[in-house]
Amino acid sequence: MSAPPSKEDLTPITVVTGFLGAGKTTLLNYILKEQKEWKIAVLENEFGEVSIDDGLVAESLDAPEDLITMDNGCVCCSVRGDLIRTLGQLAKRRKEFDAILLETTGLADPAPIVYTVQTNPKMSDNYRIDSIVCLADCKHLNAHLDEVKPEGSVNEALQQVAFADKILLNKIDLVTEEEKKKLKTRIGNINKFATVVETERSRAPLDQILGLNSFNMESILSYDPDFFEDQAEEKQHHNLELVQSVGVQFEGNLHAQWFNMFMMDLLRERAADLYRTKGLLSFHGQGDAKFVFQGVHEQINFGPAKEPWKKDEKRVNKFVFIGKNLDRKELTKSLMECLYKEEEK
Repeated sequence: MSAPPSKEDLTPITVVTGFLGAGKTTLLNYILKEQKEWKIAVLENEFGEVSIDDGLVAESLDAPEDLITMDNGCVCCSVRGDLIRTLGQLAKRRKEFDAILLETTGLADPAPIVYTVQTNPKMSDNYRIDSIVCLADCKHLNAHLDEVKPEGSVNEALQQVAFADKILLNKIDLVTEEEKKKLKTRIGNINKFATVVETERSRAPLDQILGLNSFNMESILSYDPDFFEDQAEEKQHHNLELVQSVGVQFEGNLHAQWFNMFMMDLLRERAADLYRTKGLLSFHGQGDAKFVFQGVHEQINFGPAKEPWKKDEKRVNKFVFIGKNLDRKELTKSLMECLYKEEEK
């Protein structure tokens, strides 16, 4: 049997989300027209019967056959099979490309795309998710976030901000400095961990969009420690957002069985509410091995970090939850109950 491909050998996929009219097509055109050092395959999908963005994007490509358009419908649900087929057909040519850009419809939730790429062997042997980039319209995002949905429905704008590793705050020239500042504060309340890049006409530096490798289990290692401390000291004003980021950290070694039971219960009861989860863990009985995990809904990837705990490093467990109706105190209490206690050998 041949060894599985290394992460470096997999073709990175950048998933671009954002509401209709936020500027995704302009972003793709900008990337394909302005740069020469990256060779990119674009998977372009627009909600509706007619693929209205084809003409715009096609103008930017060297040859029409380089443009891959999926059938009508959402990538994230009704055409998931199409995504597999399209990426499958591209697999034999993937080495020709440095990156793949998957433009999703304005109504797409990226979770099923991530799930498909990570769990379908044809996909995971050829591709990896590099990052989820959300393009947000600075002028209209507040209205989208405030939109009240029927009971049981999800506010797509909230989901897109919550899922993102990177948020391109577009059309900043159309708002005042004060409006922009308030919006950035609001975005931070929803998703503290996404990097916000300000853009006009979708013109973002390419090195801040492609090749980020920000969708990986170890990304929690680079998070600003102030976030966890701010939350622990309750410095932040009361967060009224339905979707928010919660960070928990505490020292000690976890009891593996108790922690697994806690996570199983949490995901069974709350998977739909948990958009992104990340963790950095120290387990009793595992020596210096440092463990990391990241998840999208109930889909969790877990494993050892590249670097072990250093000799004098404090064993601080860190957890990040981004989702709906999160109770920080309850999560902290439940997680701390998973600590290994010496007297209970």
